Amino acid sequence: MQKDGEEMSTAAALQPEEDILPIRACTVTHDVQRFDLLIEDMETLMGSAWGDLPFEDALAYLDQDDAAELEFLAIALDSEADSDMEMVGQIITAAQARDIRIVVIAEQISPAGLHRLLRAGADDFVPYPLPEGTLAETVERFRAKPPPPPEPEMEPDHNRYAPAPEMPPPGHRAVVLPVHGMAGGVGATTFAVNLAWELSRPAQGKRAALEPAPRVLLIDLDLQFGSVATFLDLPRRETVYELLSDLQSADQDAFLNCLESYRDRLHVLTAPADMLPLDLIGPEDVDALLTLARAAFDFVVIDMPGTVVSWTENVLNASDVYFGILELDMRCAQNTLRLLRTLKAEELPHEKLRYVLNRAPGFTDLGGKSRVKRLAESLDIDIEVLLPDGQKQVTQACDHGLPLAESVPKLPLRKEIAKLADQLRTHAAEAEQMMP
Repeated sequence: MQKDGEEMSTAAALQPEEDILPIRACTVTHDVQRFDLLIEDMETLMGSAWGDLPFEDALAYLDQDDAAELEFLAIALDSEADSDMEMVGQIITAAQARDIRIVVIAEQISPAGLHRLLRAGADDFVPYPLPEGTLAETVERFRAKPPPPPEPEMEPDHNRYAPAPEMPPPGHRAVVLPVHGMAGGVGATTFAVNLAWELSRPAQGKRAALEPAPRVLLIDLDLQFGSVATFLDLPRRETVYELLSDLQSADQDAFLNCLESYRDRLHVLTAPADMLPLDLIGPEDVDALLTLARAAFDFVVIDMPGTVVSWTENVLNASDVYFGILELDMRCAQNTLRLLRTLKAEELPHEKLRYVLNRAPGFTDLGGKSRVKRLAESLDIDIEVLLPDGQKQVTQACDHGLPLAESVPKLPLRKEIAKLADQLRTHAAEAEQMMP
């Protein structure tokens, strides 16, 4: 390359000569002179062993043998680069094929554009103007840690899954159990995670040989703040976003390959890795997702977002029991009343709601019991499940990514959830026996 403000070299000038060092890094820009801090950092890090590539020449250069010497590409983008995202994605894909690391240096890039680049395979992101030493730290990480091998395609494990036709086989009836918090922080996700884990528990004693362990799926449909993966210490995979983006054409194998397994018993469709709008999926997409889930599992527990969205109706219609989690306070009472009014006005099956009071008063708290009774009467509902307060032990179990049964098995809250799971399994077995 040339220095002191002269025009940077093009792809043709990047051909190494015998008397100079090979090119070990490249910037990819429309005009590198607009990124003067990047020029300074590249000269400090690489000396003369770097060059600049225009976007239109980058793919051609990556096809040449000389590109095998590259350690990394620094792709510099500004606010006008949204129209170049497709080309940049192609450059990232070509660089990945040669095990060349990618750092995106972005100045006022839209979140959607940045998300698209990271999904395409960029290894790191650095804002511009460059904070001092940031690019050097990124390059050190590249050099210390080789690029990970590509993730192998997962084959469906038929030892873990029952045959999964597009529709349930005759005699099979999956039970759908959504969980909806009536306000934030009422413990809806904790309830959903532990209910799913208790449902997946194998039968004990003589029943173990007669009753195979139920196939249980836990779906986190809170696309923005879903915490199921955190509560079970599971990774969030990019394939979840790909599945949700194209549910209409997803088949059973693609669906099963997106699931995580906890202790080889409970299968989980986590929330996506990034915060996404709730309207990413529509009513038809939710119907398709539930069809796939019902075909492969006996119980489907769904952790719902606190917000009522366009596809909440679809989940409600598909559910066998729709759990509403509330506490003994005014906000839950008002929100429950609003939800009931909406469901009744739209003539939706509000009778499917089964109300669960979390952090319920103890047996000796007569005043608390009286308040529970007044709450139920004022809302004209039956509060059928009372869960005791788990206090700090619940928070600790969630922070460690463990169900209550593995962290504090003797906790009264855990015993109540296990009792409810046993009731659901019994009712499901009786209902299946009555089916023709």
